[in-house]
Amino acid sequence: MLKLKIITPEKSVLDREVDSVICQTVEGEITILPRHIPLLTLLREGVITVRSKDKEEYFSAGAGYVETDGKTVRILISSALGQNDLDEKKITEVKEQAEKLLHEQKDSSDRKKAFAVLRRATIDLKVLKKIKRRA
Repeated sequence: MLKLKIITPEKSVLDREVDSVICQTVEGEITILPRHIPLLTLLREGVITVRSKDKEEYFSAGAGYVETDGKTVRILISSALGQNDLDEKKITEVKEQAEKLLHEQKDSSDRKKAFAVLRRATIDLKVLKKIKRRA
């Protein structure tokens, strides 16, 4: 078993024992299991999958860091939303607004903001698709 801690600047999102953690690093997707070699690496925005016994949970995660010593995994990220915190209707509306802004905006600063919102909405929708596939 691994002790997993997912922490954002606002709160501790998760703190419990798990079997494995799958996350998106800047180098690619990794799976952390008990007795993993010591590791400290950058995370990119993406989906974090947490497996415990016969249960699988998903988190929509912002960028940050993951650190492990093989016993404990600490994930320090800018934001994290659990699968129960996501509202598909709201996410779809936000995604459509961001796509519209991308097509209309000529200012690079506004386009960057719209692209960031679009990226977050896409990750949130990925989490919802994983939940639907599992069900």
